[in-house]
Amino acid sequence: MGSATESKGFGNAIVNEWETEDFKNAQKRLDKVAGHLKLDSNTLEPMRHPKRSLSVVVPARMDDGTVQTFMGYRVHHDLALGPGKGGLRYHQDVTLGQVASMAMLMTWKCSLMNLPFGGAHGGIRVAPHEMSQGELERITRRYVSEILELIGPNQDIAGPDLNTDEQTMAWIMDTYSVNIGYTVPSIVTGKPQSIGGSLGVLQSTGYGVALSAKRAAQYAKLKGNNPTVIIQGLGNVGSAVARNLTSAGFKVVGVSDAEGGVHNAKGLDIEALMSHIEKHGNMYEFPKADKVTNEELLELECDILAPCAVSNQLHAGNADRLKCKVVVEGANAPTTPNADDVLDSKGVIVVPDILANAAGVTVGYFEWVQGLMHLFWTEEEVYQRLDQLVNDVCTRVFETATDKKLSLRMAAMSIAVERIVEARRMRGLYP
Repeated sequence: MGSATESKGFGNAIVNEWETEDFKNAQKRLDKVAGHLKLDSNTLEPMRHPKRSLSVVVPARMDDGTVQTFMGYRVHHDLALGPGKGGLRYHQDVTLGQVASMAMLMTWKCSLMNLPFGGAHGGIRVAPHEMSQGELERITRRYVSEILELIGPNQDIAGPDLNTDEQTMAWIMDTYSVNIGYTVPSIVTGKPQSIGGSLGVLQSTGYGVALSAKRAAQYAKLKGNNPTVIIQGLGNVGSAVARNLTSAGFKVVGVSDAEGGVHNAKGLDIEALMSHIEKHGNMYEFPKADKVTNEELLELECDILAPCAVSNQLHAGNADRLKCKVVVEGANAPTTPNADDVLDSKGVIVVPDILANAAGVTVGYFEWVQGLMHLFWTEEEVYQRLDQLVNDVCTRVFETATDKKLSLRMAAMSIAVERIVEARRMRGLYP
């Protein structure tokens, strides 16, 4: 089932297929916290690699009658705490290494949030915006049929990620259920409410990022009553962050999407901006705002910078030019390890992704539980549980960082890795 081709052990020079730059960055973060925790090599080594990885060829019939093939991946990083949980992404640049790095990130995220899940992730190398809805459905269903042996409500539960949504999850649920012979709602999370999706799931990630930002503003002792915020990426997550922080009295001064952004130092009217985007399909003619590129947006002065787009946006090339006081990572892995070092030296507080955007997988856990119980909660109940979990974990991470003089990322990683180490120690090594 493993997809790496090698004739020697991990310690030799032959490179594993998943060891891309993304995965090496994930390993660097683990190695750094392992040094702080003084983990021996026997404890560390198994966590530096995926438990299993599956690469599949996904043939699908296109609308013009031709058959095209796409590469698909599903990776389990560590399952010491429970079944795998992780997203499914569609992008033309998806690689096994990128998926493996996201699976490792999910391990730490689930552990930090005290969820009974291990880390998993998947992806298909496809350009979804060039596909019709019918083509995407056929690709999704064939992919699921190719990875059936790896997934299940007690094995591996998928959720939406880059370029996938509740419709994608509905296709996965249906394909799996048809093959099993009965309906299995808990095979995915983030599905439509009509077929067992949880209330509150669509806005949960952005809600959690905003909640983390509010806690971080207190932790950083930001002055003034209206901290300024810049948000890179105004999709589902970024728009929820903007709305929630605006409601809390923060002043959003800059936002962007894949094409670029707008900035107004006096503050943007977020509802007016969202209405403009809905009407015109873009944000660039929005009145009383200056156009900026994504690169320029990141380097503008603000109290809080929330990268909510894609990975590796804050790197060694721009980290020293950032003028924010706090970074709240709404995206997965938006900051490289080298940028972390620069930001630490500048005194910039970074709320790591495994804490800042963990509300998404947390509400995914709620949905999984509701599906298993066939008992559904109100939206108020969902958010009460979410508030308590996120606030409790924020408090623990902030107190650990203060007591041990660590960055928030090192504090969060330490808590997450220690829990995995304890679980693996108690379970032992078989055989």
